[in-house]
Amino acid sequence: MSERVAGVGDVPEGTLVRFEFQGSHIAIGNVGGSFYAVDDACTHMGCPLSDRPLDGTTALCHCHGSQFDVTNGEVVTGPARRPLPSYPVEVVGDDLMVDAPSGD
Repeated sequence: MSERVAGVGDVPEGTLVRFEFQGSHIAIGNVGGSFYAVDDACTHMGCPLSDRPLDGTTALCHCHGSQFDVTNGEVVTGPARRPLPSYPVEVVGDDLMVDAPSGD
């Protein structure tokens, strides 16, 4: 089931912005007007990812340099080894609707 998390205007292009979602934090990125959602905690040591701008589709963890592709959560560069959980985002009017993980 989808949940409204933010408005389109809340996530400027080239940014990754932190939001509350189902009791934890996700980061929504705007890549050329397309929106993607991933957990806002590096899978290496849990540092937030939303405190830096995106480099294309890449989020950089400031703690140890891990990089993740926000379009799918995959690790681009370690030391992180596990991908970020990612969530489908749908734009409905001016709302960003995020799908809950399957099975939840």
